[in-house]
Amino acid sequence: MFAVEKQLEIIKRGVVEITPETELIDKLNRSVATQKPLHIKLGLDPTAPDIHLGHTVVLQKMRQFQELGHEITIILGDFTARIGDPTGKSETRNQLTEAEVKANAQTYKKQMFKVLMPEKTTIVFNSEWLGPLKFAEVIELSAKYTVARMLERDDFHKRFQSNQSISVHEFFYPLMQGYDSVALHSDIEIGGTDQKFNLLMGRHLQKEYGQEPQVALMMPIIEGLDGVQKMSKSLGNYIGIDESPAEMYGKTMSIPDDLMIRYYTLLTAVSLDDIHHIEAGIKDGSIHPRDAKMQLARNLVSFYHGSKAAKEAEGQFKRVFQERDLPEDMQGFQVPEDELEEGVIWLPKLIQMAGMCPSTSEARRLIKQGAVKIDGEKIDDINIKIEPKPETVVRVGKRKFIKLV
Repeated sequence: MFAVEKQLEIIKRGVVEITPETELIDKLNRSVATQKPLHIKLGLDPTAPDIHLGHTVVLQKMRQFQELGHEITIILGDFTARIGDPTGKSETRNQLTEAEVKANAQTYKKQMFKVLMPEKTTIVFNSEWLGPLKFAEVIELSAKYTVARMLERDDFHKRFQSNQSISVHEFFYPLMQGYDSVALHSDIEIGGTDQKFNLLMGRHLQKEYGQEPQVALMMPIIEGLDGVQKMSKSLGNYIGIDESPAEMYGKTMSIPDDLMIRYYTLLTAVSLDDIHHIEAGIKDGSIHPRDAKMQLARNLVSFYHGSKAAKEAEGQFKRVFQERDLPEDMQGFQVPEDELEEGVIWLPKLIQMAGMCPSTSEARRLIKQGAVKIDGEKIDDINIKIEPKPETVVRVGKRKFIKLV
């Protein structure tokens, strides 16, 4: 087992807050002295079917704990997900069905092992202990926290002040997440900074149930491709871990330069010494930002798809963007006959049907922005109708191509 000082250096990488750090040091000292690993907990509510790089910030931290020799447990919140985390929400969330949660949970289990070591990961569902609770036990749990304290939570406070509804079941979400820590006797819980209230609830309830309280370790919420808003599938600024190597590489190359070091630190296993070297090289001009970003893209694609796929993705990127060539594996698309009107089709409809954007309104927006080209020629007319001739190449943005067949 690593010395405490070395463990702290690794654990604190990229961390925003440790509450309290003194207790973390005490736990590590005891762990080293007794040669007993600490029990680290991460709760994930499978409310959506896919994981993107934003989700992997906490998974990478769990991976580091695995490499340090500690025991990690992933709680898939199949019970809590049916309520929905009210954190940051301005209104009551729709409740998911049990079938939706189970389907999402299976995808999570598959994808998270692209980061975690399967043989050293325990996965549990919190329905195992929350489901069997009797109503009297739920009353006992709810008696361990006050409404006044609950309303100190920022999102609840804002909704209360503006006379927006707060359903009673939403108060139970942080109680249930906190009870997860009681059920597992966790030493450390990891979460994003937006989860601080829920993580501290775990500490509070462990004390109430006579347990040694866990340490709350909070990771930052990483920005998406725009460099401003948090990475989110709904905002379209995400990199999915199941996306193709070429797509992952290309998206990484599109991030703002000032986001690179943050991505290196939170999303890769590149050593801090190497990251500092890259950062210093960019500042003094000895390393071109493009080269540093290509190294980042290569690192990410290698991690999720292998070094061979990363090399191929980089080669394709160079052909398309540096040599202005076209990708070799361009997807073909055939316009259905019944969508043609007198042999032509409205371009926004074609773009939407080909899966290059989710709607015709989005396609119109992209055309107005000059992001759409046909055979290399920029299109700016949102009303244009085209004849879908074979071998015609339609390009949307920097990375999406189709060839009509």
